[in-house]
Amino acid sequence: MAAPKKKKSSGTKTKANLKKLDYRSNPTHSITPFLMFNANIEEVAKFYTSVFKKSKIITANPMQGEFILKGQKFTAYNGGPEFKFTWGVSFMISVETQKEVDYYWNALLADGGTESMCGWLQDKFGMYWQVTPKILLQLISHKDPIKAERATQAMLKMRKIDIAVLKEAAK
Repeated sequence: MAAPKKKKSSGTKTKANLKKLDYRSNPTHSITPFLMFNANIEEVAKFYTSVFKKSKIITANPMQGEFILKGQKFTAYNGGPEFKFTWGVSFMISVETQKEVDYYWNALLADGGTESMCGWLQDKFGMYWQVTPKILLQLISHKDPIKAERATQAMLKMRKIDIAVLKEAAK
């Protein structure tokens, strides 16, 4: 005697089929920068949340903390003097106006930061930042290679980015 034929599935899910399925959502995955400072983390968190609007401290004490800067969560730990930041990892702040460039540049340099070239700086805790107006990236990647080169050469002469000088150079 032949085995009974199995009914083919139509591929569509009916209400009856849905009730039988056990849905399990995947756990939420996120990437959170974990920063090792040689500093009091409570001071670090207070400084950064004072610089960036729409920020808050979740928890902070001298050894460890969590804070949110403009929607991005950070975890920080006071690891001691063997932990130093390098240019290899930095945070880029994308801005629109010269007023924003000036604000972040001055705020992050306060109390002991150091300027570098092409919109880069190191704050008083040793973290590297790039204060980057959107127009900079547009000009140095302009479809006209001559304009792009002129904007690039102008940028290479700057510390803090000057939007008006960049625009003039790219003409």
